[in-house]
Amino acid sequence: MTTASTPSAGLVFYDIAMRPPVAETNCSTNPWKARYALNFKKVPYSTSWVQLPDIANVRRSLGVPAARKFADGSDFHTLPMLSDPTHGTIIGDSFDIAVYLQKTYPDSGSGDLFPPQKLDYAFPYDLTMFPLSERNDIEFAEYSVFNTNVDAAFSTHMLLMAHGLPFDPAIRDIAIADFVRRAQAPSWDDLTVHGEEREKLKRSFCDTLAGLADLFKRDPSGPFLLGTQPSYADFIVGGWVKMMHVTLPGAELEEARTWHDGVFGRLHDALQIYAEVK
Repeated sequence: MTTASTPSAGLVFYDIAMRPPVAETNCSTNPWKARYALNFKKVPYSTSWVQLPDIANVRRSLGVPAARKFADGSDFHTLPMLSDPTHGTIIGDSFDIAVYLQKTYPDSGSGDLFPPQKLDYAFPYDLTMFPLSERNDIEFAEYSVFNTNVDAAFSTHMLLMAHGLPFDPAIRDIAIADFVRRAQAPSWDDLTVHGEEREKLKRSFCDTLAGLADLFKRDPSGPFLLGTQPSYADFIVGGWVKMMHVTLPGAELEEARTWHDGVFGRLHDALQIYAEVK
């Protein structure tokens, strides 16, 4: 039997600050997954904005270990985090935040974040190249596997988006250096593509998302995977689509919104009701 809790106004959500105004430029994928979930659950919270180079120190100061590892085994500190002082809890991973919200506030907001559904999208290449969270979820396992495969599909094509990230001009050089380190790239110039190479990567991106788009087409009532019922699976994809909308050049974004009969453009637009930044 699940015992519901009353949402606390003391919840603090930690997100990555980009250039001012941060409430309009925030585009980090995993924080958006969790923010959609918070707004879906209608849980009162406030946002604490953290500059990219400060993330590791903020996590350590709160006693939250890294949720990921680099290939060499070193810590990969990132956001979001959620602090719930009422329950003495700090969660440091977007998927764990969604699970926590569902278990702690099951009757709040717009319903179940994890309704049963078939999430059989599989990234067609090697998953081991990405510093993704290691998970052994039993509960909501299908959602967890889906999250990993979606992350891989979009991360593979991050070169299309990286140079559109709206870094704060006050710390731009420091933030870029930190991003390059996180991406394990030789230099900032190596994190973009131009000309025919870019066109080839765009075609790859579209092709890689074809199987994912097919899941959205199963229920023609749309725009969500379960038709008119949103779930955390939609927020997983929506977090990446939000980044696309902030970082892709205008013409490329408009093109991407039309891919696969426009399913990703419609998803982004439908999620605006859960996109309030508090």
